[in-house]
Amino acid sequence: MPVVEVKIGEIVTAINKTGKYIGEVTEDRGNAYLVRILAVLKHPMQGDLHNPKQTEVTMFHQRRALAYREQTNVPKNMVKPYEGEIPDYQTSLREAVTTMKEALAKEETDFNKLSLQQLEELEADYFK
Repeated sequence: MPVVEVKIGEIVTAINKTGKYIGEVTEDRGNAYLVRILAVLKHPMQGDLHNPKQTEVTMFHQRRALAYREQTNVPKNMVKPYEGEIPDYQTSLREAVTTMKEALAKEETDFNKLSLQQLEELEADYFK
């Protein structure tokens, strides 16, 4: 992906691992931008990032979405300017979880079942 230069304070989309977020660039760190998370566009996939869609792995990781105002380093090629309204963090998180659960429920596989179980646990924690 080509690198798009953005300025400190600019609102961007940022892909971190398998999640996608809306955030504010707070620092240029050379090869990455430090991004403060403001909303969730896509919840991270569950499981082992190195063995996607596999359940026979050493550890099937539960992957949380980055928290509101949490800051994370994002490689510059994974950051793009964002235009539009910034949704409420909790609302965006709920929508991202629901979208992922609906996608996983469409096909009954071991990976999808385990991912749904992980998401339901996260959901209980996110929205208590």
